[in-house]
Amino acid sequence: MASTYSFDIVSDFDRQELVNTIDQVVRDIKGRYDLKDTQTTVELSEQTITINTDSEFTLDSVHNILREKAAKRNLSQKIFDFGKVDSASGNRVRQEITLKKGISQEIAKQISKLIRDEFKKVQVSIQGDAVRVSAKDKDDLQTVIQRLKQEDYPVALQFTNYR
Repeated sequence: MASTYSFDIVSDFDRQELVNTIDQVVRDIKGRYDLKDTQTTVELSEQTITINTDSEFTLDSVHNILREKAAKRNLSQKIFDFGKVDSASGNRVRQEITLKKGISQEIAKQISKLIRDEFKKVQVSIQGDAVRVSAKDKDDLQTVIQRLKQEDYPVALQFTNYR
């Protein structure tokens, strides 16, 4: 009996690492001389991060801190979808950063087409916001993973349930 091996391609992030990242960002803002008196707030909700600060210059500084702290915690920069900057009360600015999770149907189709075109011995199926890849040989799956890492998709890809 020939067994098949498979793995899932997903786009996800470690929620706890994100919580820790936001905590570090807030701590950094309170400790930095140039940001201390700006009354900047960084709030994490289920789907978004909301930054409220006194100017676009300060907002750029907060972006840099957020990107740096996220990178140190192995969070992809691709999970952040920076929305437009809105003016809030009293010369302040607010920005919502949407957290991207899951693979859209369009990107899933691109991934499965690439795999079907380049790897004849591998089966691909789209399952909701994930893509399942299966084959009889583990080496084929490893090759698919290596190939996908070379592509630059607008979402962060992870490979899970490898069995």
